[in-house]
Amino acid sequence: MSQDYKDTLNLPKTKFPMRGNLPNREPQMLKAWEEKAIYQQIRQQMKGKPQFILHDGPPYANGNIHIGHAVNKILKDIIIKSKTLSGFDAPYIPGWDCHGLPIELQVEKKVGRPGNKVTPNEFRKACRVYAQKQVDKQRTDFKRLGVFADWEDPYLTMHFKYEADLIRALGLIVKNGHVNKGYKPVHWCTDCRSALAEAEVEYQDKDSFAIDVRFKVLNENAFFDACHSVEKRGEGTLSVVIWTTTPWTLPANRAVCLHPELEYVVVQTEGDNPERFFIAEGLMKDTMARWGIEHYHVLAYGAGHLFENLLLQHPFYAREVPLILGDHVTLEAGTGAVHTAPAHGVDDYVVGRRYQLKVDNPVGADGRYFDDVELFAGKHVFQANQSVIDTLIERQALVQERRMEHSYPCCWRHKTPIIFRATPQWFISMEKAGLRQQSLIEIAKQEWMPDWGEARIKGMVEGRPDWCISRQRTWGVPLALFVHKQTGELHPDTEQLIELVAKKVEQGGVEAWFEMEASELLGDNAKVYEKVPDTLDVWFDSGASHFAVLDQRDNLQRPADLYLEGSDQHRGWFQSSLLTSVAMTGYAPYKAVLTHGFTVDQDGKKMSKSIGNVMEPQKVANQLGADIIRLWVAGADYRNEMTVSDEILKRTSDGYRRIRNTARYLLSNLNGFDPATNLVAPAEMLALDQWAVAQTAQLQSEIKQAYTDYQFHLVYQKLHHFCVNEMGGFYLDIIKDRQYTTQADSLARRSTQTALYHIAEAMVRWLAPILTFTAEEIWQQMSGERADSVFLASWYDNLAIIEDKLTQADWQRIIEVRSVVSKQIEAKRKAGELGSALEAEVVLYLASEYRTSVAKLADELRFVLITSAASHQDFIDKPDTALIATDGIALEIQVSHAPKCVRCWHHCTDVGASEQHPELCGRCIENIEGKGEIRKFA
Repeated sequence: MSQDYKDTLNLPKTKFPMRGNLPNREPQMLKAWEEKAIYQQIRQQMKGKPQFILHDGPPYANGNIHIGHAVNKILKDIIIKSKTLSGFDAPYIPGWDCHGLPIELQVEKKVGRPGNKVTPNEFRKACRVYAQKQVDKQRTDFKRLGVFADWEDPYLTMHFKYEADLIRALGLIVKNGHVNKGYKPVHWCTDCRSALAEAEVEYQDKDSFAIDVRFKVLNENAFFDACHSVEKRGEGTLSVVIWTTTPWTLPANRAVCLHPELEYVVVQTEGDNPERFFIAEGLMKDTMARWGIEHYHVLAYGAGHLFENLLLQHPFYAREVPLILGDHVTLEAGTGAVHTAPAHGVDDYVVGRRYQLKVDNPVGADGRYFDDVELFAGKHVFQANQSVIDTLIERQALVQERRMEHSYPCCWRHKTPIIFRATPQWFISMEKAGLRQQSLIEIAKQEWMPDWGEARIKGMVEGRPDWCISRQRTWGVPLALFVHKQTGELHPDTEQLIELVAKKVEQGGVEAWFEMEASELLGDNAKVYEKVPDTLDVWFDSGASHFAVLDQRDNLQRPADLYLEGSDQHRGWFQSSLLTSVAMTGYAPYKAVLTHGFTVDQDGKKMSKSIGNVMEPQKVANQLGADIIRLWVAGADYRNEMTVSDEILKRTSDGYRRIRNTARYLLSNLNGFDPATNLVAPAEMLALDQWAVAQTAQLQSEIKQAYTDYQFHLVYQKLHHFCVNEMGGFYLDIIKDRQYTTQADSLARRSTQTALYHIAEAMVRWLAPILTFTAEEIWQQMSGERADSVFLASWYDNLAIIEDKLTQADWQRIIEVRSVVSKQIEAKRKAGELGSALEAEVVLYLASEYRTSVAKLADELRFVLITSAASHQDFIDKPDTALIATDGIALEIQVSHAPKCVRCWHHCTDVGASEQHPELCGRCIENIEGKGEIRKFA
């Protein structure tokens, strides 16, 4: 009858479960962190350390968070936690953007439009309540993702102090000479009835009219006299033809623009109704083909500049319009002659100013023509397109009408087409006080990651128009200025008035400004000065957070070390922050800018509710756990588009299990280990354990660098590789025999446990920024005195690299040999020739460099190979029967005929030598009853 030797083995034991059960376990940890006030503990512990400030770009306080929000917040959290491990005081103050139209629209649904059922200030108060509810909801969801932050004291752009500081920021920008009022065309949404910022405009394909229109030449003789080459003057009407996709803008036409250097031609059509068209020579063939004119010839030639200031007849108004010159005219489409309406286009406005053209805006805020607009009064511009075309046909001014699909600007909220519309607005000028040039200088000073970000924002700043900062909204921070009722000039005491207004807003919010009569601050001056009724663009709200947050909080500083947002923010928050900061201080608000890509589905499509491919982080956290989302974020190369799907999250879960199982193995084999008394000095550790610690030290160096470089996918890749290969595929496999079968307090076992302890101490910290919940769970199961949380620890620095027995080069050769042996044993197992590796006896035939390293293991080679017997000879002595695996490694594998030890499962010739323990090998008997076996290497 066999004896049971189970109690003589050091079997693994741990309370750390194999299954993560994250959806249930994570909320318990969140509660524990909250009870411990872990974020506040971190702040207290890091007080006085070098600072690292990552400034949070505020998400909009409306709607549920989506997977893009999760990516953004998790990336920031990984950085903050890794910086804390590196010894930085890295506070994280989350923010929310709380003003603006989307919130207004939601509140309108509940209480009606301001001025109808509710007063404007009642409406604003309702907006505050709504925004706060959205903040609370999003905050709960961000916490669920394991994001550490000062959640109890975030910055909200609707906080009274923040609103007041925005007014102060505006005052500084005014003081520095960057603000002016102008009547300029701006992006205008007729649904919002407000100007839009550049970042509030998106482009969609739109089916539009495309028309060619005759502008009759008023003085034919002067026109031909201007040509540098005339063959004949021809016959029929002489017209300059324009091409446009916005027929509704023709009532505002004030000129036709030519490129000064392009060559133009007068084309004579042939047939029953001949006429003459003036178009660009480079577009002549395409245009004639488009109009279906087969028979034509050129009458005259002339460069664009020769025709400057010659007059044309407006196609349906009694209005003479000049030919003017502009470099924005191209040969990409149309006729080379551009219809110019300064009220409805930026290029038109710019060229119109040069020629002192009237900025004639016939369109109201609702997108309808004013009542005094001849022919089209009261019509909405998009419905008026057909009316304009009908009028052109009636006046014989239409050459051709077609339909075309093209990219057209739309309101990002309503998804409806927008217009350019000239209105009185307030602008931060890009040129007036050198803002553009100084901003470009600052862009070149900062670090942009990826580096293409610099070229992107540089190009945008180089080409951007003045920033229209005024909006005609109810819920927003006021453009708190007083202007002269007649001249429109700012009050001479604007600087002092700004501070007085800011103090009132600090006490009562923006409502204080809107409720205040001008006379409260101006006295009798209120008769000639009035309050500006507009609100500030919400991009100013968030853009000035460097002043309202970084400058105002004692534990923060400006410039921030890092801004991190999605790639769309080069035209959004990165840019509005830059412009406001440079306008206020002359400097950028950040030292470095890091960009992440958008989330897309498995087909590369952008996440969209309308498509139905949205991945909800709340749902994933409840089904798989937040750590799975965090690991997916870390594992993706976030600088490009980030693909997410159920299949990808499943693969991520597989990767997570590998890491968790490795951690579980470490913990389970540290059972009974007290680092205070059982820790083995590095020089006394077995060679294999020294190697494992050295590998850990090397990997830690690489992981710390990857965190520093924000290359989190490398952290994941290296960590996963370590768990699969160095640990699972080599070290942990080999040490099982020693860990289980040697005496509990032997050097052989304590050396292994020491290595496992060092690995676990390092690894739990590597995991902490990414697998936040799992790292804390591991930490709470680890032995020895330690901080209350892994997030109160720094990198583990007790990883000694010792090579007194075998070098790293020796181990690399041994690993190569072991890989060859394992592969051949597995082949024999699949062929049914072997049951397990321990049934094998191996003879190696090795080239000198391999044999030198292997020989250092002496008779412990079999433990590394996990075979019952192993020996080695010179490669040149290999018999013909040996299998040559590689150049320098050959081997023979035989099935052992020795009996099997029931305790260690090795096949040994000395099994049965003991009457007391007839089923044990001599090694196991020594470990049970003797002083214990001696191991030096493995």
